[in-house]
Amino acid sequence: MLVKMLFAGSGGQGVLTIAEILGNAAMLEDYNVTYLPAYGAAMRGGTANCTLSISDIEIASPITSTPDILISMNQPSVLAFINSIRSGGQLIYNSAIVDTIPPRRDIDIFPVPANEIAMEISNPRSANMIILASAVKLINIIKIETVYKSVEMLMGSKKKAVESVIKALAEGYARFSFNNPVVNFF
Repeated sequence: MLVKMLFAGSGGQGVLTIAEILGNAAMLEDYNVTYLPAYGAAMRGGTANCTLSISDIEIASPITSTPDILISMNQPSVLAFINSIRSGGQLIYNSAIVDTIPPRRDIDIFPVPANEIAMEISNPRSANMIILASAVKLINIIKIETVYKSVEMLMGSKKKAVESVIKALAEGYARFSFNNPVVNFF
């Protein structure tokens, strides 16, 4: 088993953080992991993306040119990376701020209104955690409880922040069923 993911968005959206949380959770469950971040020229507001590979065997390279899954937090990321998804792959995107999906009939597309849900749970900065929980549910190889442990490990003594993040993860995980992807007939 090898799952190759590309996380993409703008600096400040927490894209690299969610990949790190998921990678650490995968290691807690004894998977092999590679994580390769990339930064744009500007940190906040500039581009940010990273690749994360999770496998039950040794991973030869951290480079992922054709990811199985693209997790996209904004419109520019969808436009930049949708064509890199392997045929038969999946796109999870923040449908609260992405309004155009270029045509791809050979992938499954899953909209997640992450910003809207974050506002509903009174935690506007947690859109990335909603998306992360959706990805965890889609790949279905890591327990959500292990993701909670990863958050606790990374955030340490920030108890209120940990509680807030776990609440957002639980909400994102509970909300979505990935049995019926959006059909892309563009």
